[in-house]
Amino acid sequence: MNRRMSNDVAHKSWWQIFEVVFGIPFLVAIALQWVAPISLPHGFTTSTRILGGAILFVGMSLAVLARREFARYGQPTDPGLPTSEIISTGVFSISRNPLYLGGVFILAGISFAFKLPWVFILLIPSMIACHYILIAPEEKYLAAKFDEHYRVYTASVHRWIGRK
Repeated sequence: MNRRMSNDVAHKSWWQIFEVVFGIPFLVAIALQWVAPISLPHGFTTSTRILGGAILFVGMSLAVLARREFARYGQPTDPGLPTSEIISTGVFSISRNPLYLGGVFILAGISFAFKLPWVFILLIPSMIACHYILIAPEEKYLAAKFDEHYRVYTASVHRWIGRK
């Protein structure tokens, strides 16, 4: 049986993944930067590259820490596979979506570090698409599967970052 066809998963289509929702706009941004380049103001120099590197590092750290928590609890990182529990420890205690948040930071960091403003511009519609294509179905799935436990978690941790 195809794992994406199971009713016990958040995402049922192959394209409902981070790599598609953020990857396609990223590739479009690279093409746009080549075809219709946007120049940054003169103040964007070495300090901007250093800032980009720092943002990139934060994003990679979030992704690694989130994956470690998934592994610690034996849970899949693929939302096309069923999950058996809510993870609320580690980075999940400050973000309900640390993998997506880490990915956003990675792309923003790449944008600054490599002077690719199109990447940053297209990150905004990608985040909106992420909400509707990735996060909303995941939240619906988790609420249906874990009911009160998930409600308690969502009442204490913000979707993107911070505790309530």
